[in-house]
Amino acid sequence: MCSVQIIKSGYFDSLQDLGRIGYSSLGIPVSGVMDSISAKMANALVDNNLNCTVLEMTLIGPKLLFQKDAIIAISGANMNPTLNGKPLQMLTRINVNKRDVLSFSHTKFGCRCYLAVNGGFKAESVLNSFSFANGITKKNQLINNDILLLDERTAIHKANNSHIKFNRHFFETPILDAFKGPEYDLLSEKQKEFLKTNIFQITLNSRMGYQFKAASSLSHSHEIFTSSVMPGTVQLTQSGKIIVLMKDCQTTGGFPRILQLSEKSQSILAQKNTSQKVSFKLNKIFL
Repeated sequence: MCSVQIIKSGYFDSLQDLGRIGYSSLGIPVSGVMDSISAKMANALVDNNLNCTVLEMTLIGPKLLFQKDAIIAISGANMNPTLNGKPLQMLTRINVNKRDVLSFSHTKFGCRCYLAVNGGFKAESVLNSFSFANGITKKNQLINNDILLLDERTAIHKANNSHIKFNRHFFETPILDAFKGPEYDLLSEKQKEFLKTNIFQITLNSRMGYQFKAASSLSHSHEIFTSSVMPGTVQLTQSGKIIVLMKDCQTTGGFPRILQLSEKSQSILAQKNTSQKVSFKLNKIFL
C-alpha cells in the first residue's frame, strides 16, 4: 500500500473521520474531527465520502513526504501550506506527485487544519471508526517518521480547478448558536440574562473540551445526578465556570447541562484558541 511519511510532526496531528457513533453506553467517546464542516469540505473537493479519514492538525502543522501521486485538498485553519516550497491555495483540488514535500507552519488564523487525500487515509479500524482516541486506538497522536497509508486507487484521475469559496466569517464570528440544555431552568432569570448578554474568554482548549474564565454571576449550588453528555454539551460548575465538551469528551457528567451547541457552533468553537472570546446566542424556538 502507498504511503505518506511524516518527516516532522506538528504540535498535535491525528487521523480522524466523523467519529465513533453508537458506543456512548459503553463509555466510549465519539472522537472524530473537531471541525466537521471544514473536514467535509476537504473530502468533498477530492471526491471522497464525507466520512473519509483526514489528517487533523492543531496550531502547527507537519512536514510530509508523498511516496505516490495523489490529489489533495486543505481546509480549516490556514497553516501557510507549501508544496516543495511554493505556497498553496486553500480549499482547492491540488495534484501532488511522488517525492513531493507538503509543509505546514503556524496558523495565520484558526486553530485546526484538515488535509484530505483522494481515497482517504487508512488506519486501524476500531468500533467502525478510524479516529484516533486515547485509550481506544493504539496511538492518539502522530510523531516523526510515522507512515500514513493511502488507498492504492488514490489519484486515478487528475485534479481539476475545483475550489470552494472561502468565508473568513466562519473563523471570525464570536457567536455560538445554542439550544437550552436539560438543566437550563435551574438558572435564575438574572443568570439567564447574563449568559445571553455577556462574552466569555477561553482559558483552555483541547479535544476534550473548552473551558472559560469563571464568572461569579453564574455561581450556583445546584447538584445533579451523573447524567449523559455529548460533544457540544455546555456544563456549568458551581464556581461559575463554563465548560463546553468536545469530541473526546467523557460520556457522563455531574455538572448542570445548561446549553447544547449546534454542529456548526462546535466547528466554529474548534477554530478558536486560548484567550479568544465568544458569546452564546440561544435559539428562540426553544425559549
